[in-house]
Amino acid sequence: MKTLFLQAPSFDGFDGGAGSRYQAKREIKSFWYPTWLAQPAALVPGSRLLDAPVEELSVEQSLDIAADYELVIIHTSTPSFPTDAKFAELLKARRPQIMIGMIGAKVAVDPSGSLSASTAIDFVAREEFDFTCKEIAEGRPLSEVNGISYTLADGKVQHNPARATIEDMDELPFVAPVYQRDLKIERYFIGYLKHPYVSIYTGRGCRSKCTFCLWPQTVGGHRYRVRSAANVIAEAKWIKDNMPEVKELMFDDDTFTDSSQMERVHDIARGLHALGWTWSCNAKANVPFESLKIMKDNGLRLLLVGYESGDDQILHNIKKGLRTDIARTFTEHCRKLGIQVHGTFILGLPGETKETIAKTIAFAKEINPHTVQVSLAAPYPGTRMYKEAVENGWLEPNRDVNLVNDKGVQLALITYPHLSREDIFHGVETFYRSFYFRPSKIWEIVREMLGSWEMTKRRLREGVEFMRFLRAHEA
Repeated sequence: MKTLFLQAPSFDGFDGGAGSRYQAKREIKSFWYPTWLAQPAALVPGSRLLDAPVEELSVEQSLDIAADYELVIIHTSTPSFPTDAKFAELLKARRPQIMIGMIGAKVAVDPSGSLSASTAIDFVAREEFDFTCKEIAEGRPLSEVNGISYTLADGKVQHNPARATIEDMDELPFVAPVYQRDLKIERYFIGYLKHPYVSIYTGRGCRSKCTFCLWPQTVGGHRYRVRSAANVIAEAKWIKDNMPEVKELMFDDDTFTDSSQMERVHDIARGLHALGWTWSCNAKANVPFESLKIMKDNGLRLLLVGYESGDDQILHNIKKGLRTDIARTFTEHCRKLGIQVHGTFILGLPGETKETIAKTIAFAKEINPHTVQVSLAAPYPGTRMYKEAVENGWLEPNRDVNLVNDKGVQLALITYPHLSREDIFHGVETFYRSFYFRPSKIWEIVREMLGSWEMTKRRLREGVEFMRFLRAHEA
């Protein structure tokens, strides 16, 4: 079947690709690669991947393109599902015979509710959906495809048997050729990464049990299944040979530095160094100094680290598997080695108080990552946090959890008897102002700008966007 893999048009600036933790408009406009769509697209010859938000395509323009296909597979999420379903309905109205499927954690968690929300959705995929999409594109009857749910003629929902988890991750084709073929890579930018960058996964799943994190609890699982070091290096070489404009690789595995795979990380690092790569990755704040040094000596530039909170009890509550003293030592090691850190923090986690918010802000200022991202606790359906919030009355049970408003701005949904959602929401502004509006941090950013005219232009643009975000957030 002539197949289109689609990130449908949504909120302006909506970061549809970063599905592991939360999806919304960012403080600074940024886009992650749609890797979860690119992977099945690589399995379907002649298919196309279209990222409408990044291409800045209107609904009408996207419909014009999608109507030319027989099968359209849309990546959706809890925040974007209402607009994605509406797009599916408009597409069906234009071309009734088209088959439309949806993939992503939202439909995996609630297949029946997703199908009942719109008759335009022909099927939804559960579990890992790469080979599910391949089989449907090959024309197999829905009744013969494992891992999907669909509506029968009598209106009942049919749930086919579950699809087996992919064990040999090396059998998946590279996504980089799909990026090169279908995407305008210069449109993908993240404030803390070199531009242009390329983001790929070297494995799926995460052994950590963080109660808020979406993908390990829905699609990826809590076993870290990895590609071999040789396979990862081979794709890195392909990018080097075929996409010479790329300045940095980002490994977006939930925890690339999983302690069970550190020798593999060392091997990948050495292979990347031999190819001349600068690279970054997601990391837990517990990587040993010896491993950090090997990584740094072999091209590592930046670590994206989820600190979440500066309060040990909150870290225990969310099953982070980390203490602040360990995170503090780790960050100091990074500073000594010259590894930049982008730290992420979350306000409103179970156990949060006005005092713990202040404690987390003080902790962030103390460890002083190069840049930070502050988000609100997002109770995604399918996560332990969502169940806990409903069970304790912190969140009203609602099938359609509105994690963002009609502009794509993230909302504070959890409220506690001692801490209102308004206090949590506005804690974001307090955090950002306290962290960035310090003379030492301002000078750090200015010094970075003085070293490069390109960085000066970039930071000035980001500064304008950031100030607009703060003003809008306060309003």
